[in-house]
Amino acid sequence: MPGADGAGSVTARLVRGLAPVPWVIVVVGAVVTNALPGGGGGAASRAALVVLMSAFFAVLFARLLLAAALRRARRLPLVFLAGAIAVWAAGAASIGAGQTVTAVTFPAPGEILCVASYLGTGAFVLLDVPRRTTSLAGWLEATVMCGATICLAAFVLVTPLADVFARDGLPLLVATLFPLINLVLASLVIGQTVLRTRARTGQTGMLVAGFLGLAVADSTFLLSLSGDSYTSSLAVAALWGVSFALIVESACRPTKHVMTGDAEHLNGAVLTGAATLAVVALAFDPPGFVGWLIKVPAIVTLVATGARLIGALREARGAAEAMRLSLTDELTGLPNRRSIMQAVDDALQSGSPVAVVLIDLDGFKDINDSLGHAVGDDVLVALAHRMRASLDPKVFVARLGGDEFALLIPSNDELRLFEIAQQSRLVLRDALRVDTIDLAIEASVGIAVREAADTSSTELLRRADIAMYEAKQTRAGVLLFNSTQDGLSHLRLRRGEALRLAITEGQLIVWYQPQVDARTRQVVAMEALVRWWHPTEGLLPPITFLPDARRSGLMPALTEAVMDRVLLDMKAWYNAGFTFRVAMNWAPPELVGGQLLPRLFTALAAADLPPDSLQIEVTEDSFLADPERARSVLHELRAHGVQVSIDDYGTGFSSLAYLRDLPVQELKMDRSFVAPVASDERSRMIVQTTSQMARALGLRFVAEGVEDATAVAELLPLGVDVLQGYHIARPMPADAVAPWVREWTATSMAVAGIPPLA
Repeated sequence: MPGADGAGSVTARLVRGLAPVPWVIVVVGAVVTNALPGGGGGAASRAALVVLMSAFFAVLFARLLLAAALRRARRLPLVFLAGAIAVWAAGAASIGAGQTVTAVTFPAPGEILCVASYLGTGAFVLLDVPRRTTSLAGWLEATVMCGATICLAAFVLVTPLADVFARDGLPLLVATLFPLINLVLASLVIGQTVLRTRARTGQTGMLVAGFLGLAVADSTFLLSLSGDSYTSSLAVAALWGVSFALIVESACRPTKHVMTGDAEHLNGAVLTGAATLAVVALAFDPPGFVGWLIKVPAIVTLVATGARLIGALREARGAAEAMRLSLTDELTGLPNRRSIMQAVDDALQSGSPVAVVLIDLDGFKDINDSLGHAVGDDVLVALAHRMRASLDPKVFVARLGGDEFALLIPSNDELRLFEIAQQSRLVLRDALRVDTIDLAIEASVGIAVREAADTSSTELLRRADIAMYEAKQTRAGVLLFNSTQDGLSHLRLRRGEALRLAITEGQLIVWYQPQVDARTRQVVAMEALVRWWHPTEGLLPPITFLPDARRSGLMPALTEAVMDRVLLDMKAWYNAGFTFRVAMNWAPPELVGGQLLPRLFTALAAADLPPDSLQIEVTEDSFLADPERARSVLHELRAHGVQVSIDDYGTGFSSLAYLRDLPVQELKMDRSFVAPVASDERSRMIVQTTSQMARALGLRFVAEGVEDATAVAELLPLGVDVLQGYHIARPMPADAVAPWVREWTATSMAVAGIPPLA
């Protein structure tokens, strides 16, 4: 509310405006009382001091109440402190009310009010910190600090007081109680900083200084007592005023937030120093009541120090175990990535020869997908134990994560490194019995040898990773890194990033190649073929960027972008009256992954197209990686009316079983059999028998790669249903499809070499 905000602003200004007033009163009091007749001990000086003291405490009291009204979260502790100031002022006033201060016998009744005021002061110190759960170690450290502080302060302040003070019993108890309480409060604030419940700031320092100042002032005042009566001291009065002003100034300032997190524990030197101080205090062994004021906190300090040291030993053991676990792979028990990188860094710093061998298991994902991750974990554990048991003990074997292992070998002998790499591959290849299945695990291995310029493990592992990747891509098994591989790796990274940008910015376009019915000569389908309109390199065919898309993990995004473009083109052609199918190619990972299917079905329904106008072309490889999943996906496609074609038939593992069991509508013969059909009898026989099989199974048979009229003449008698190739038409942009189809339909096909119907 505006009114509340205005009132708060006024209160804040009052709190700040009153800040210098107590300090001014202290200075004025010192000057005035010293300048009046009789100096600090004269009647006029005492009267002036009483007036100034009343004004001083009134200002402190008012400022605390204003701060309490301003700071709602700290209202209660500030009210307690304001009450303590008022009670202390009342006690001090009652001591000197109506008589000279030297006539008052110590301890006077007003001392009861002064002692009672510490209840409010203690409540302020305890309540003016946030509630927070603190560890046992933190409490022990706080106890050590508080105990040591009380020991030292009691030894310095209270012991001289007891030696000088001539009386025992209640007078001595009261005499020592004031400085002792102030020391306890100062120690309590220090303990709160150790526990991280109070910020370590100048504001906290002011609070501690205020309590210590009161302790010194009380001790000095009591030491100056003449006989049993009070004496007046201008210096002590000024020190009291400064101390109270510091405490109130600290209380009225806004508290700073204490950062949460792990506490900063005291170091061993601080604990040792505190324990030493306690031992010295016990050795001094002051007699009587004051002796117990020192002995008790000294004993508490020693006990807390011992308990904290025992805890520190346990923490050290726990830290050592945590460090060991942080360097160990949880699954296999081998050293992990952090461990081998640390070992490589140590070897590089020592200048000794070293090489890193990176091992990546081939096809391990299939084990996880088909047998489950639990079985996959068992395989990794078994292989890890195998390698550790079979390789030279000098070889550092680690698991980097997933299906990657690494070897650190103290050698730069390339022949020796190749031998160890091949040995590791043979160890992995030995049949492993898992879930009634004998598995022979193949691996791709990359080797990187230390170079003179190497300074970090990161670079050495990067080179080994590049060599391993090349070994996997080329199926070489084992490769040693060379700079050519590094250049290719950087080129692929740049190409992958450019391709990522091309997908998001719409640089990918789709061209289409017609398919015509071999008998009726009508256009029956268009195959969608992606192109990349590169900003600087022009139009790029798919062979130049699809491998990079696969390596960069961009195939799902690329496939989805092509799918969106194809459906838009299909909708335009459908609205224009064209009814031909459009075929899209899906790679095996995108097919069996399943993430694109819901997106496809939703987009197809949104376009309001006949489902059978879309055809998905898949290769035989799709059924080898995960047959059950591929079968499920194809059935789902057919359930939604989408047609399925087997592309590049004859180049993979051509099994009659999946042709019988799977819901496919078309076989597409690979161009490697179609192109030489006129000159190669074996190719001709393969095409003919495949055509007969397709007809028997009720499948369309498409010949891809029809390049000339001779091929057409040879293919027609073999029973081919659909023709596709450069002899019919080259791939064309989407906006050229409709004009081409109209022209093709209206013009005689004789010029293309396709004879008319009989």
